[in-house]
Amino acid sequence: MEESQIQMERLDPETEFLLSKRQTGNEWELFKENVRPLKRGRKVELLNDALKSHNDNQLKKSLLENRRRLIEAIDEYNGEDPLQPWLECIKWVQESFPMGGDYSGLVVIYEQCVRTFWHSDRYKDDLRYLKVWLEYAENCGDAEIIFSFLEANEIGKSHAVYYISYALHLESKNKMKLANEFYNLGISRNAQPVEKLKDAYRKFLARSMSRPKATDEDTMEKHLPARSFGTLLSRGENRMLTTKNTDLVRKNVRPDRAHATPLAIYKDSSIVDHQPDTLKTDLNSWRTLGARAERNKENSAIPTKWTTYKVPQRPGSITGGAAASACIEVFVDEECEEMHKKNDEGVNSSILQLRHGDGRDLKKETELLRENPLRNFPSNSLPR
Repeated sequence: MEESQIQMERLDPETEFLLSKRQTGNEWELFKENVRPLKRGRKVELLNDALKSHNDNQLKKSLLENRRRLIEAIDEYNGEDPLQPWLECIKWVQESFPMGGDYSGLVVIYEQCVRTFWHSDRYKDDLRYLKVWLEYAENCGDAEIIFSFLEANEIGKSHAVYYISYALHLESKNKMKLANEFYNLGISRNAQPVEKLKDAYRKFLARSMSRPKATDEDTMEKHLPARSFGTLLSRGENRMLTTKNTDLVRKNVRPDRAHATPLAIYKDSSIVDHQPDTLKTDLNSWRTLGARAERNKENSAIPTKWTTYKVPQRPGSITGGAAASACIEVFVDEECEEMHKKNDEGVNSSILQLRHGDGRDLKKETELLRENPLRNFPSNSLPR
């Protein structure tokens, strides 16, 4: 008994939890590799309750039901701050679906929120609204189109976090010059808090100075031939290899065709002697290819008038079958037509998917939004 207690004391907390076979209290230990971190952190009690739904269908249904109620609360809100119920819904989804993913519907909620207020002058300078845009950008394939939209519509231009986020995105794309210009743009606009922006700019300059500059030798290194396992040949080995390849090419250079000897083709004399004379003549005809005009004779046919040929018609009138005046029915995909109708209705299209749709609808809509985050916006509002 004492030995087992000593062994338990030596184990790390995760192994101890797995050996204890407890069902509640530390569910996050089993899924912590898949839990998406939040900047504000997470509450362990809420995290454990949310992770229990992976093994309990009843809890999973209750989560979906609570999400539906929060979405209905957005539609029914009549207060002074219509952005607030959106923020509460986003926060709840982030905590109740810690693994994120398409099943949570978070990307769809982000898109619906930003599309609802993008034309509102009241929220263009609201930091809460800007943070929703930035979180939406983090979940999309290419965030640059979102930042271009924010710049074109002057959303969040007075906040330092906008310039910092955009500059970090440009830096990740190795667009250092544009990132430097955007930091300077934010400082010139006196974006608040300006000290935070200047501090981020100083760190950016330090990172820029420490980055190795691309020299001519590094550029040549990229063009060196690669060995197996991706190893590069050194410059000396590459020079020797180039010299050897040049010598091989010189040795294997084909002579001029005019002085080249014809390729000897094996002929079975016993078979040729027993063949008829006409076949022998045909075999001898292949010794020369003939002139160019003779070889291209199939491409030099004289064009003729096609309208002189008439397709024969069956005598008598058409009886039975479809009438000649009947129109061909055009196939209409009901699913696509329904999606277009929802998009025409405006903001509530994806909200209806969240309320009544299943996981497949959410996954499809999420994938489309990640590829084109502004796909549901009016075309005249997009940056040129």
